[in-house]
Amino acid sequence: MPRVDPYADFRYLVEIDGIVQAGFSDVSGFGSKVEVVEYREGGDAATVRKLPGKVTYPDITFKWGVTDSRELLDWHLAAVHGAIQRKNGSIVLLADDGQEQLRWNFFQAWPSGWDGPALSAKGTDAAIYTLTVTCERIEPA
Repeated sequence: MPRVDPYADFRYLVEIDGIVQAGFSDVSGFGSKVEVVEYREGGDAATVRKLPGKVTYPDITFKWGVTDSRELLDWHLAAVHGAIQRKNGSIVLLADDGQEQLRWNFFQAWPSGWDGPALSAKGTDAAIYTLTVTCERIEPA
């Protein structure tokens, strides 16, 4: 049986309804968690049953180099002004040849936070924006 290597974490695309943005340097925080509800039956003081509770999804964090593109910033500004625009999107992991290998879809997302770049006259790094996106569900495709 041939060896199967894991996919590299630096070849990916981000697709968000109606937004075209290139150059994401980091995407993190996508996953899910099932709350554990502990329950003790009245006649059994020593045993605690563990039941599944609500499912929660963490916020997704996107980082990208500052450019003239304002699509993501305008999406966030709409939320700041009370006009939440929910969008669906995908994070797509690519193989070395550029072909899609894995996809995670997120649903009913809206931007809940934005951080501007940390600027330094001594630095040589690219200026980076950070956008936090809250969603209602994330699942592998």
